[in-house]
Amino acid sequence: MKRYIKDYVFLLSIAGVIVGFDQWTKFLVRQNLGPADYWSPWPWLEPYARIVNWHNTGAAFGMLQDFGKVFMVLAILVSLAILYYFPRVERSDWLVRLAMSMQLGGAVGNLIDRFHQGFVTDFISLGTFAVFNVADASISVGVAVLLLAVWLKEREEKARAAEDGLALGGGGSDVNGDDNLPGQDAPGKNEDETETERSPILPPAGMPQGAKPFLDTGEMQSE
Repeated sequence: MKRYIKDYVFLLSIAGVIVGFDQWTKFLVRQNLGPADYWSPWPWLEPYARIVNWHNTGAAFGMLQDFGKVFMVLAILVSLAILYYFPRVERSDWLVRLAMSMQLGGAVGNLIDRFHQGFVTDFISLGTFAVFNVADASISVGVAVLLLAVWLKEREEKARAAEDGLALGGGGSDVNGDDNLPGQDAPGKNEDETETERSPILPPAGMPQGAKPFLDTGEMQSE
């Protein structure tokens, strides 16, 4: 239970900050600009960046207009899925947890708009790019962070697998590089060579019993 509480504190803290900032900025836009009105601090900046009060009845970045109810249902399902799966993500995968928190904050931020006014307030307009808001940006950045986390995880697993393969490939050899087990003959030796190595050295013919050969002088000594 305590684990779940800590997990949800992390999730809801980040998501809550995103939702609060998203709703505050939308409130300021609605209070100061009429529908479709825009504002820019300097005239020269207006073609490149401006604030506009835009009503969006579709998805993020103005796509699929007039499908607000469909995206409302999708936002609810996504939020419930994140709440369910978040405690099951390992705490070491903090990038995945961060991405899920950002996506939850963005989904709830736009969901509040759809429940409250039937459309989403978009206000950030850059060049000819589609108008968006803080919640849209949070969802998009969350997806990018999630893809980065998956890529880093796969890279780490491949590196670990390569290290394990090297460790297994280097085993089974002794210090001298001989892979033969004790009691096994080295490969390439025939039976005659092996039998010769195992047979004792016999004295030459005619040598008295018990005589020991002197290999360095060739002389013989009897006991």
